[in-house]
Amino acid sequence: MSNSINYQQLADDIKRWGAELGFQKVGITDLDLSKHEATLQQWLDNGYHGEMDFMERHGMLRARPAELHPGSVRAISVRMNYLPVEAGFAKTLKDGSKGYISRYALGRDYHKLMRKRLKQLGDRIQSEFDGADFRPFVDSAPIMERPLAEKAGLGWTGKHTLILDKDSGSWFFLGELLINLPLPVDEPVEEGCGSCTACMTICPTQAIVAPYELDARRCISYLTIELRGAIPEEFRPLIGNRIYGCDDCQLICPWNRYAQLTDEDDFSPRQELHSPQLLELWAWTEQQFLDNLQGSPIRRIGYECWLRNLAVALGNAPSDAAIIEALENKTEGVTDMVREHIDWALERQRTGVAEVTKQLKRLVRAVEKGLPRDA
Repeated sequence: MSNSINYQQLADDIKRWGAELGFQKVGITDLDLSKHEATLQQWLDNGYHGEMDFMERHGMLRARPAELHPGSVRAISVRMNYLPVEAGFAKTLKDGSKGYISRYALGRDYHKLMRKRLKQLGDRIQSEFDGADFRPFVDSAPIMERPLAEKAGLGWTGKHTLILDKDSGSWFFLGELLINLPLPVDEPVEEGCGSCTACMTICPTQAIVAPYELDARRCISYLTIELRGAIPEEFRPLIGNRIYGCDDCQLICPWNRYAQLTDEDDFSPRQELHSPQLLELWAWTEQQFLDNLQGSPIRRIGYECWLRNLAVALGNAPSDAAIIEALENKTEGVTDMVREHIDWALERQRTGVAEVTKQLKRLVRAVEKGLPRDA
């Protein structure tokens, strides 16, 4: 590469090109994450990763991004908004007969979309400089994307461990482009959580065990997405009607009053997933599950875990003879793991669910006060 390259101009161009590709913010950082290694090791030693063996398998590689693509000296970190118009948080959470799906999963899988855009950004850089070498990442390798985003000035790490921005909240995806160009780096932004602990208080399962420390084994997103076995019984009533993921810590965050809505059509809710009736989803065959969720991130949990999650939600729903009948009709031909959750749900339904949990009520009140006007 020529020594005459104006790297500052190139960095400015990269940010402009990124904006043209639909990224709401682009930042640049070096690859030194050494200060995070001890924290990562302690998190693993505590067993907070649960059954996510891949976290332990890759160990400290996550904190050493330069090893993922030899020759890289910088990370171009990007973010893309995903909050859809008329997200309907409170409406869905209020109605126990409906299933709540994390807002990021309502549309098409973001991984391919963002990775394609990142590759286009890399190709554009490469077209300007033949010696440029890059590799895009969107949850596709063991890399600590949030610390990189924080160093690149995309936001600060909130107490719920997500990246927050004063102008945009936290409803955005992250992606990275490792590159071999010594671009000028951006400065981190000032932390803005202060003394607020709303995210810690609202978490139904108290998964945020300390500021900036998440025990994934208690997290509803982990329990409904990453866990492949039975959901511990102590957490089932707390899951409520959340059938894929959980947004509670984001819903309560004061900074999300300033969240920006997405303009990406691919992130718009699919009709069958926007405030869906639990019984309608329960009636899906495995083939319908595969067909209806083609291109959706939900598909990767598989039909067995899908039924498991739905059974828990049906067990938490208001008592209804139709629910009892639907559960009873599916006790045959399912795995032992699913059958266990059906039996639990039937017991709940038959004895009656007295009331929505206090935490759900608090969440709904908070959501109704704090959502963006069009969400």
